[in-house]
Amino acid sequence: MRSIIVDDEASARAIVKELCKKIPGMEVRAEFPNALEAMKFLKDNQVDLIFLDIHMPKLTGFDLIETVQNPPKIVLTTSDKNFAIEAYEYPFIVDYLVKPITTERFEKCMRRLENAFGQDGLGSKSNKSVQDEDEDLYINIDRRLIKLKFNDILLIEAKGDYIEIQTLGKRYRVHSTLKKIKEKLPDSSFFQIHRSFIINFTQIVDIQDNSVLIERNVIPISRSNRPELMQRLNLL
Repeated sequence: MRSIIVDDEASARAIVKELCKKIPGMEVRAEFPNALEAMKFLKDNQVDLIFLDIHMPKLTGFDLIETVQNPPKIVLTTSDKNFAIEAYEYPFIVDYLVKPITTERFEKCMRRLENAFGQDGLGSKSNKSVQDEDEDLYINIDRRLIKLKFNDILLIEAKGDYIEIQTLGKRYRVHSTLKKIKEKLPDSSFFQIHRSFIINFTQIVDIQDNSVLIERNVIPISRSNRPELMQRLNLL
């Protein structure tokens, strides 16, 4: 994975660079002390990931985001927690690291990147030190960030400009799309079974004809997606 680091603090760049060296398949192509130099580089070079500081002189990290066409995946690095809600409004922002960045938190970020790119995106499946069920997802509800454990999510349904996330005992309505949330879910347990539904297939109770039962919800299976679903199940 080709990456660049954009941060006005030399020490912060050095820390991220050292952490990247421990990740198989992660290549730091360049590092920049300001957004302007990074913009010039990105005009002629493609990368898969940007480690991006928010607070920088003259141009901020968000200025860079608004300038770059077809932005790659971005991991924000900052000492300020106040921009977390704004950050999650961008679908290509994978994570939000608060300085000082610890090794444990960085490894969790790498697991999120694996989910976003696919397990081969970082060059190795062995990077996971914690199973997917230990991961979580933050959703924006009335400008509050609510943490959901992946294992607690039963299904997600598209409803116009919104999605409805159903967990054990609760439903959350979020202004988003299935495509955006699918990028943040682990493939090991989530599957888009229909154009309007993503399910946690570890929560399937029963399968009959062209539908599955999750808790008390009957979810349709599209004809084109049924073969792949059957391949993923542990059939006797």
